[in-house]
Amino acid sequence: MTLTVKALLRDISRCIACAGALPHAPNPVLSVGSEARILIIGQAPGRKVHATGIPWNDPSGDTLRAWLGVDRAAFYDTRNFALMPMGFCYPGKGRSGDLPPRPECAPLWHDRLRRVMPCIRLTLLIGQYSQAHYLGDAFGPTLAATVRRAKEFLPAFLPLPHPSPRNRLWLRRNAWFEAEVVPLLRERVRAILK
Repeated sequence: MTLTVKALLRDISRCIACAGALPHAPNPVLSVGSEARILIIGQAPGRKVHATGIPWNDPSGDTLRAWLGVDRAAFYDTRNFALMPMGFCYPGKGRSGDLPPRPECAPLWHDRLRRVMPCIRLTLLIGQYSQAHYLGDAFGPTLAATVRRAKEFLPAFLPLPHPSPRNRLWLRRNAWFEAEVVPLLRERVRAILK
């Protein structure tokens, strides 16, 4: 039986695989469509995104959209972008920020979701969790080492740092990212969406 996007999203909305480990009731946050051409795989929703149920609806999303060179309308159009985190629900707060994404989601749902999105031409891997999962042994010793080699993973993948305001120091220390990788990212996005 072939699963549709609608049926799969319904099943995901009912998922309770990690309910006992979450600080709140499960609230999977993602946005996918069968016509999406660019897949963005982030980490996990933060508190604000959990509350609104809208992926990347926070300052991190504002920065990500600026990097992509797109407005909110283009970003949330599922014919353009699919937004799928490694962990679909808010994992809770840790000592220095949000906890890592729950490990149950990706093995349960990612392959099935990718199968119902046949038009994906580029997958953006945001942060170390998605990069480690999808790049395997090619994931470098550090996030910076992996992102610096961004061109090597094209045309399928493009690794990016997390656009969180908490990463301002990383961005300052790695000025090459905005000088070299962001223009490459915008060029690829423009070419795919035109």
